[in-house]
Amino acid sequence: MIGRKVPNVTFRTRVRDESIEGPNPFRWQEVTSDDYFKGKRVILFSLPGAFTPTCSTYQLPDFEKLFPEFQAEGIDDIYCMSVNDAFVMNAWAKGQNLEHVKVIPDGSGEFTRKMGMLVNKDNLGFGMRSWRYAAIINDGVVEKWFEEEGFSDLCETDPYGVSSPQNILESLKGESKAA
Repeated sequence: MIGRKVPNVTFRTRVRDESIEGPNPFRWQEVTSDDYFKGKRVILFSLPGAFTPTCSTYQLPDFEKLFPEFQAEGIDDIYCMSVNDAFVMNAWAKGQNLEHVKVIPDGSGEFTRKMGMLVNKDNLGFGMRSWRYAAIINDGVVEKWFEEEGFSDLCETDPYGVSSPQNILESLKGESKAA
């Protein structure tokens, strides 16, 4: 994975548009991989599903809390991706009161599939979803890779640790000390 360019994908997102009246002031907007990753150093973390326990209790909130520390280590943005549609991802982001972490809806799983991280989670009633991983991406190229062990279809467990914000931050701080 390291040294590999991220797949070129167009994501269907929903963005707030004040010119739209009514209770749902959002419009569709296509956002490309380049829009997210080109010309900056970011963290992308991907997980099995919005609103799921580990993702909602630990991973996403901790990335949000630690954002200033990531910035201090040269990270421009942090993106959370899941094989969920824009409506689900936006509702989750709102429910988590996100200010720093941005969500990317990979509704069809195209990006996740092209990254080689799409797994079958039918045993949990999820269908095709992302394996839990994270990456530091510099100008669209994977610089560091953090993949949870046990990658497989129909996995009975949901390993979490390697892709935790604490582990990634420790890796970045070690990089700073070595420089």
